[in-house]
Amino acid sequence: MRAFVLALSLTMPLGANAQDRGPILSDAIEAHILPGYSALSDSTNALADAARANCDPNSTPLRNAYNDAFDDWISVGHLRFGPSEAEDRAFALAFWPDTKGFTPKALSGLISTEDTAIQSPDAFAETSVAGRGFFALELMLYDPRFTDLGGAEYRCALMQAITADINRNAAAIDADWADYARALASPGENSPYRTEDEAMQELYKALTTGLEFTAETRLGRPMGSFDRPRPKRAEARRSERSLRHVELSLIALRDLAARLAADHPDIAADLDDAFAAAIDRAQSLDDPAFAGVATPQGRLRVEALQQSINDIRAIASTELGPTLGINAGFNSLDGD
Repeated sequence: MRAFVLALSLTMPLGANAQDRGPILSDAIEAHILPGYSALSDSTNALADAARANCDPNSTPLRNAYNDAFDDWISVGHLRFGPSEAEDRAFALAFWPDTKGFTPKALSGLISTEDTAIQSPDAFAETSVAGRGFFALELMLYDPRFTDLGGAEYRCALMQAITADINRNAAAIDADWADYARALASPGENSPYRTEDEAMQELYKALTTGLEFTAETRLGRPMGSFDRPRPKRAEARRSERSLRHVELSLIALRDLAARLAADHPDIAADLDDAFAAAIDRAQSLDDPAFAGVATPQGRLRVEALQQSINDIRAIASTELGPTLGINAGFNSLDGD
């Protein structure tokens, strides 16, 4: 993976723009993206091994492997471009928010019919993304509706199919990044990015969309409204990972922001201070599944966390974006 960085440094043009963009792109790839996906591939392999060794939902090694692998996915989940988007891999790994309850329906359908698709990795990959990935596995491990549904032998085989599929997608993303890294670092005729500015915009979009998703979806969905809080809409609440996902996402995004702002120490300092405040607030919340949003005091604390993330978004929008040359009309959701 490191070889392409050296090759890039030897062939890069000497223009001012290349000096500004090239090292930042290379650093983000080598130190942020590639290690993150490598870790995910390793931990999902361990997860698949754990399911093969013991598929009991109460198995401590299996649950630990689930949590380790899910941690690694959340730490790269903001990188929603390139290999993670190919063949709907990101959706197959993490189908959430599931606003219509497709995941329990998909799992119920597989179990009730004892669908033989689980016997073949290729066949299982053609089933609904709602019945695959970390959120499907969470139901199989933590939801009483599914831990005893159907026959024990089929449930075991299904969990093994889900974990093998998770690993298959993670390994494919990691492998494909070997080539995609060169395309992102060397924009031009043979790359999806025409210029280094476009490549930089992709990384900036990952940062801002990641912040937006955490503030508006990870926090906004369980918050609901003051009169109608929705704690059961929290992400991964059954395994009590909701707050952890916010914290892990902020830690990963903090790292990416620091790399994008590397040439601008004042902006980097502003971003780092804002991230530190938000992470400290998350770590002090002590509300793992956001059940506290059902009370006025608990909601106020989550609102404060959401506002601290919005403070980061404001700095990214008003300071980092213009400095990187991202135009004012850019929208993190649609890439315009």
